[in-house]
Amino acid sequence: MTAVAPPRSYERYRACPVPGPLFRLACAPAVLAAAPDGWVATMLEEGEIAVLADDGGLEAITALAHALDLVTVPLLRAEQTADQQEATVMAYAGSKPLVWIAAGFGEQATEWAHERGPMTLLVESDGPLTDDEHKRVERFAVILGRQAE
Repeated sequence: MTAVAPPRSYERYRACPVPGPLFRLACAPAVLAAAPDGWVATMLEEGEIAVLADDGGLEAITALAHALDLVTVPLLRAEQTADQQEATVMAYAGSKPLVWIAAGFGEQATEWAHERGPMTLLVESDGPLTDDEHKRVERFAVILGRQAE
């Protein structure tokens, strides 16, 4: 059987490329679950998330997915050591700007964040973000949005 090309009249219905996210966000589900109403949804308009498993386990990730009305939530794999976990988050960042929220950062992660080309925001927090920390992440996203215009 020979494939038939669609009529030329269908060319106007071709999908335009959709731009990818401006940044990636990596953190534990508890950080996002405690965010103000609408904050995470606003961040997801410009970025994408991947969560790091915390003490809440699958239940916390599922609750986050329901709260955000997401069918799937990307999960970064767990590693044996803190250095390996940081390397996994760095690999996830790829060439995208990154917002990384964690209880602490090792020297390797701090140096990497300062030396890499794409903007990187490290937010040290071992629980829900404060209002100032939320605003800091928002400013980061706004700056990226302006750069993309």
